[in-house]
Amino acid sequence: MQWKVSWSDEAAGDLNKIDNKEVKRIIEKLEQASNNPNHYFERLVGSDYYKLRIGDYRVLVILFYNSQTIHVQKIGHRKNIYK
Repeated sequence: MQWKVSWSDEAAGDLNKIDNKEVKRIIEKLEQASNNPNHYFERLVGSDYYKLRIGDYRVLVILFYNSQTIHVQKIGHRKNIYK
């Protein structure tokens, strides 16, 4: 069963700062992950966030199991995302 993907305003703004080729990869990977989120996402220690690795970029999300929604919180380069 496919999960829904929702976007925060911050994540939508982050996409505008990234190269179009990378944006396409990120969106395709999120669509892939929406089929089986437990396979693709890894929980961050001491946090409610999960991460998805896509090349040098990371997508931080919150998984809502009751509504089967992947809420994208933040997107960024791996060297800056966790600060």
